Amino acid sequence: MPLLEIENLSVNYGAIQAVRGLSLHVDEGEVVTLIGANGAGKTTTLRAVSRMLRPVGGTVRFAGRDISRIPTDEAVKLGIAQSPEGRQVLARQSIQDNLELGAYTRNDRAAIRADIEQMYQRFPRLGERRAQLAGTLSGGEQQMLAIARALMSRPRLLLLDEPSLGLAPIIVREIFNIIRELNEQGTTILLVEQNAKLAMNSSHRTYVLEAGQMTFHGDSAKLVNDERVLHAYLGG
Repeated sequence: MPLLEIENLSVNYGAIQAVRGLSLHVDEGEVVTLIGANGAGKTTTLRAVSRMLRPVGGTVRFAGRDISRIPTDEAVKLGIAQSPEGRQVLARQSIQDNLELGAYTRNDRAAIRADIEQMYQRFPRLGERRAQLAGTLSGGEQQMLAIARALMSRPRLLLLDEPSLGLAPIIVREIFNIIRELNEQGTTILLVEQNAKLAMNSSHRTYVLEAGQMTFHGDSAKLVNDERVLHAYLGG
């Protein structure tokens, strides 16, 4: 049984239908990537899974349970966490505060403290600056904090939205090394990424979206040099 299963999903922004009849699945232990041109519906799909947006049609199932209508905090408690596009760290709060807020649905204070220390070991630059305001960090450090904050809820499924956006190539490589390590350690990941080749080289399977619909999908290794991917990504 898939960890995440989306069937015939439709999501609107006002009068605009951003996603239409989308179906996909993510198995436990996979990295699955969604690629497509701007406006293809990738971020909308992630927000529907994390319950930040309510679908107008279709079903989202997590671990066999229909979560299409549950509140966002309930989705987090079930094991879904999102690192959003643009990072969206709490700029006037410290790194420590951001991490503590990432565990807002948990009550196990000792375990939360232990997990924060684990994040500082995983992301040493954050550990060196734990009292620093998040808004004063570099873009790469903010992205690390956004991922670490999402991990503080101990998710079974991590949703990553454009983790390389606006970052220097050397930092992008570091971020994707972290993504691969997280997956190797058991975290299932649904990834939206502007760098299609990098995303496919870092994932097991790829879904290609165009104008809110899934046009084709397959093993990432087989699609990485497929001309249809370039066509979809450029929106041509």
